[in-house]
Amino acid sequence: MKLKLAYVVFSLLLFTVLVACGDDSAGEENESSTNDAVEVKKEGFPIVEEEITLSLIAPGTGLEEWSEMETLKQYSEMTNVDFHYDTPPMADFQTKLNLAFASGDIADIIFAAGSDNLTPSMEVDYGKQGTLIPLEELIDEYAPHFKALMEQNPEIRKSITTSDGHIYALPVINQHPTSAWPAGPLWYNGEWLDALNITELPKTTDDLYELLVRFRDEDPNGNGEADEIPLIDVKMESSRTWFLAAFGMKEWGIEAVGDQVRYAPISDNYLEYLTYMNTLYEENLLDPETFSQADEQKKAKGQENRLGLFPDWFSFFTTGQAEEDAINNPMFHPLVSDVSPEIVLPGNPGINRGAFAITKNNEHPEVSLRWVDYLYSREGRDFFDQGPEGFLWEMGDDGERVFLDIPEEYDSSEDYRGTLTPAYGIPVPMLVDLVENAPRSDFDLFIESETQEKVDQYAETAYPLTYLTNDEQEQINSIEVDLQSYVEQMEAKFITGVEPLSNWDQYVKTIENMNIAEYVDIYQEAYDRWASN
Repeated sequence: MKLKLAYVVFSLLLFTVLVACGDDSAGEENESSTNDAVEVKKEGFPIVEEEITLSLIAPGTGLEEWSEMETLKQYSEMTNVDFHYDTPPMADFQTKLNLAFASGDIADIIFAAGSDNLTPSMEVDYGKQGTLIPLEELIDEYAPHFKALMEQNPEIRKSITTSDGHIYALPVINQHPTSAWPAGPLWYNGEWLDALNITELPKTTDDLYELLVRFRDEDPNGNGEADEIPLIDVKMESSRTWFLAAFGMKEWGIEAVGDQVRYAPISDNYLEYLTYMNTLYEENLLDPETFSQADEQKKAKGQENRLGLFPDWFSFFTTGQAEEDAINNPMFHPLVSDVSPEIVLPGNPGINRGAFAITKNNEHPEVSLRWVDYLYSREGRDFFDQGPEGFLWEMGDDGERVFLDIPEEYDSSEDYRGTLTPAYGIPVPMLVDLVENAPRSDFDLFIESETQEKVDQYAETAYPLTYLTNDEQEQINSIEVDLQSYVEQMEAKFITGVEPLSNWDQYVKTIENMNIAEYVDIYQEAYDRWASN
């Protein structure tokens, strides 16, 4: 009996030693082992020697089944990682994702959800529950490209680290020349500027007022009718950003001024903004249909050459011009005013959170992170943006990409691109930038030059991407809905004169009674955590 027991103990010890030796050997080969002993290569392709299959949920654009997209098919061959795709339509995606979380039957990977669908509070909540796994240690070992981006820009790590100190989701990292745009720009009608011999754009609110008066009174479209609309918008949704900045505000809500957080819509600066916009409205310099029209109506007026200053992503989206003609429409220059003599301009941080998460159901988290890390390299992002060679493009003899003719059944190259790659209209976790060795049009160069002159050198983040605790989020939710609704309604009333500006004090008092002090304090605490991260 003693001999048998000694034999058993010896066998167990021998097994332990063999296992330990096996682990050391794997480490020396610069490979790692997942939960079921799949070897993960830390460099190069394939990621694994034998094919594995994971499940992935993402919003679908409806242009092509993901299993048929050439980019994903080729990437599967490169990596030996295949997927079962669940891609409900974008309009249904959040509902489908919420149901999956509630049931526990959640896919291995949540892909391209973005912060609108996988919200910061969901990251915190499902991370603490263990449904989403922490990624920071995996990043250090299996995501060299993403780790390098975080080292280049420390704000990335701050912005994706939750209040419990973990990273539960990777973001989109935008380094495109337009990435700092806080919103679609405002554009001047270049033909009108030429007609009025305007050679220098307004730099102050007074200068802009004078130009808008000339747009109204001097028939710059040359049709002999007083049909010009000097300034237009749809519910101030696009131009608000640029006019708030002229009066020293970077956000229509919570913003950081230095290290102090404030609620801009009750500041004296905001009163100055409302006063200015009310003047433009009363003097018929701001379209009287601003708060009642849709974007389609705005575009129709633009194509009739009735607009002097207007918002859109590119000016030709509103005017209907060709790209080469739109180069004559200069971008709005940031303004200063008596209350804000230095240029203030909000900037987009270029980080869209919630783009990639790994769930507890995933048996191969190391593989999953290696798989997505390629998209944060320039080679990988070019591959996912434009698809493999031979469809949208081919490499010319001079090393420059040559774009190919698209199949006749597609209206545009973008429609065709959306059948080749998922990086179309959704927040794919990747590095967004210019495609290397791709030709650039005169319009592309114009946009980059205008952006460098009028946005990049001034843009600052209004308030960083912070995370709230569950308790903080509940308090914010209880205040925010009524607060935002009231501020939105009152902006329209003050600008149009339905509510006289003499009622400003009552407006401020109403907001103070909505627990605005508590609201600001919560965001101050979140800001302080972010700053010390």
